[in-house]
Amino acid sequence: MIGVIAVLKVAEGKNAEFEAIFTDLAKQVRANEPGNIAYQLTKSRTDPQIYKVLELYKDQESLTAHGGTDYFKAAGAKMGPCMGGRPEIEYLDGV
Repeated sequence: MIGVIAVLKVAEGKNAEFEAIFTDLAKQVRANEPGNIAYQLTKSRTDPQIYKVLELYKDQESLTAHGGTDYFKAAGAKMGPCMGGRPEIEYLDGV
């Protein structure tokens, strides 16, 4: 199993737009990626501009397939104007 934690800083005033784009993306991930086990957007309780995406995949092939989907690439382009900085992504191995 492979875990991914993506820390995303959203620009002021862009929260609702970002959340709508992510919600659409998550629906597509859940409907089309059998190798995805979890894909959850969470929001910091202390900083409303910080979000963390918690992801689990059954294997590297599933993670690679996720990043190659047209809907993931399209969502990334849509999210770009909402971002307040570069994402920080950490990859984890299940134990």
